[in-house]
Parts: sequence; structure tokens; C-alpha cells
Amino acid sequence: MKYWLIGAGLMSQEYAKVLVAQKIDFLTIGRSEKSALEFEKKTGKSVITGGLEKFLKTNPSTPAGAIVSVGVDELKSATVQLLNQGIKKILVEKPGGVDCTEIKELDDASKKCNAKVLLAYNRRFFSSVIKAKEMLQEDGGVLSFQFDFTEWGHEIEKLDKPKKVLENWFLANSTHVSDMAFFMGGRPKELNCYVSGSLKWHQRSSVFSGSGVSDKGALFSYSANWGAPGRWGVEVLSKSYRYFFRPLEKLSIQKKGSVAIEEIQLNDSIDKEFKPGLFLQTKAFIENDFLKFCDMNEQYQNSIFYKKIAGY
Repeated sequence: MKYWLIGAGLMSQEYAKVLVAQKIDFLTIGRSEKSALEFEKKTGKSVITGGLEKFLKTNPSTPAGAIVSVGVDELKSATVQLLNQGIKKILVEKPGGVDCTEIKELDDASKKCNAKVLLAYNRRFFSSVIKAKEMLQEDGGVLSFQFDFTEWGHEIEKLDKPKKVLENWFLANSTHVSDMAFFMGGRPKELNCYVSGSLKWHQRSSVFSGSGVSDKGALFSYSANWGAPGRWGVEVLSKSYRYFFRPLEKLSIQKKGSVAIEEIQLNDSIDKEFKPGLFLQTKAFIENDFLKFCDMNEQYQNSIFYKKIAGY
């Protein structure tokens, strides 16, 4: 059955590559002629231009599902339009809305329409994460974890992004890291948060620190400084190993009784051929295998503690 791909930007090009490889019939709906031409050049697939609203006015059909890959400030609007069209299965790019209010509104809309709306946190499907979770299960689970969501503020301030997206950058971008960390170690049951600093484009906070206890009983901590050098990273500890994800696509371990850090060789050819995590994420969505996904209600619940972490 046919799927709809909403948006024709760079991320949609990555989805198209995966959908073609999986032999999924899909229709791409974009807005501008410029992005459509680039999409067609890169994928060989045509785009219906003019935007989703215009398309829906003359197309009463309902596909098997839809993938929403538009700008952060358009995610909620596009997804609600699809829900109103009667589509019951939607994969929407993270974070689902530009702020916590939009995330709550989209959660309410998905419940009202009795639809499955899933967040595309593709790091849950990284080969590094899959391998680590297998090893953790064999080793008795997570005892503690820590993560760093430092952003390159000096580069972000140059981006051509809407002001509201930049003002909510933790939701728009840093939740890539926090979602991965909490997916592995458990969501916060207790949480203590501290913020300080300010940037021209993100005035509410720029330095972050905190700790808590997850619903899996693991202690965790986090830190980030958007005005200083650094990079994303996650560390997870079990009784026998410390797992390092830096970069997140790679997995290294340190064994108990050793200071040596060794890289684990992954079966990650699929993450090298396609955008990491995207092939398995899309495959799971198409096959209705929703176990690993963050759904809209979980995202709303997560947004409550994301607000505390970010100082919103």
C-alpha cells in the first residue's frame, strides 16, 4: 500500500532513499519548486508541489501511513492535517512540535483521532544502541548513566532557523541525545535540574547540569555548555562494563579492572549505506513494529521533564 512522505527537504531525501531500498510505494508532497527539483535530482522521484493543505483539498484518499519530514515549526500543523484526513499511522520527525504546548496539542489530537503517532528518534535504532542493549541485558542491566548534550552555539547562531525554533533548541535538537540516554537507562522518576547563562539566540539558558533516578532504578547525571567546546556523548555503566557512545554511532567499552577502552566492531553496514538508524526505524514503522518507538503520549510526558532540564 502507498505511503505519503510529507516534505521534500534533505531529511526527506534520506527517507526516500530508504523507502526505495525497501520497495515501498510512496508519494512525496512538498511545497516549493526549488526543494522539489533538488529532491527529484537526488532521488529520481517526483514531488507534488504546492504544500500539504492544497494537496488534501483535492485528494480525499487515505494512505497506509505517512512520514512527516518538514521544518520543526511545521511538524504539528502538518500532522494534525493528516489526522483530520483520517490517517491512523504517522511517523513524525522529532520533536513533534516547536514547543511543549504544541507537543501537548498534538498528543491530544492523536488521542481524539485514535491514531498512532510516533516520533522519529532514529538513534534508538542505531547499531551501537542495539548492540549495547544486548550486552546490557546479558550483564544485568543499567546501573547508572550520564550524557552530554553540548551544542556548538557559535555555529547554531548562524543557522537560518525561525526564532521560535532557536528559542526551543533543546527540544528541537538536544532531545536527540536525551531521548537516546533515557531510552537506554530509563525515564526520570526523580529529577534535579540547574541552568545558568544566556545566549543571544537562546536567552533562557546556555549551561546545564542535573541528576536523578530513572524508573529502572539507575542513577543518572547530565551536563552541557553551549558556550564552550564539546560534543554529544552518552556513557552507560553496568556491573562489568562502561559503554561509551562518542560519537553516538560508535560503541566502545571499558572492562572492569582495566583502563583500556576498546571499540566494539558493529554489524553497521546498513548505518553506513543509509542515514544511521533510519533504515531500521522506517522498516519497523512500515511493519507496525512499534515497540522501540516513542509515541506522542510518551513525548508529552517527556516534555514535562525536558522543560525542567532546559530551563523553559
